Amino acid sequence: MHVSDIQELMASFDKSQINYFKLKMESVELVLDKSGKRNVVVAEAAPLVPLQTPTANACAINATAATTSAGQQTKEDYILSPMVGTFYHRPSPTASPYVQVGDTIKKGQVIGIVEAMKIMNEIEAECDCKILAIEVDDATAVEYGTQLVKIQKL
Repeated sequence: MHVSDIQELMASFDKSQINYFKLKMESVELVLDKSGKRNVVVAEAAPLVPLQTPTANACAINATAATTSAGQQTKEDYILSPMVGTFYHRPSPTASPYVQVGDTIKKGQVIGIVEAMKIMNEIEAECDCKILAIEVDDATAVEYGTQLVKIQKL
């Protein structure tokens, strides 16, 4: 991959509606991210792996516009998994869930946990919001960027 190819990809990425793009080819890894949480990286990589198509799940909270049946615009967002692991809705099997559909929660409130390498990582809301749907079943394996909870920002 030549520098001109990378510059062309970056220009196309800037003009697109894609928020995250990751490309691994031979000894080059290219990551483009509009969320500002990561920088553009060109580095040595592992052996050749297939191209990953960009997804809308690339940042911690991903905004999408949804049209209601009345034609009004509402803003729906997701709380995404920040890591690979197993997502749990409750702190223990007999405890009540951290959140339920319809709950209004504050920024920093725990919505669930992701277990990774025997460590329980609390997943917190990035903003004040209302829980619209829980997208992942309890004790489900999740990847980085998996939509855990659908929210409406308040």
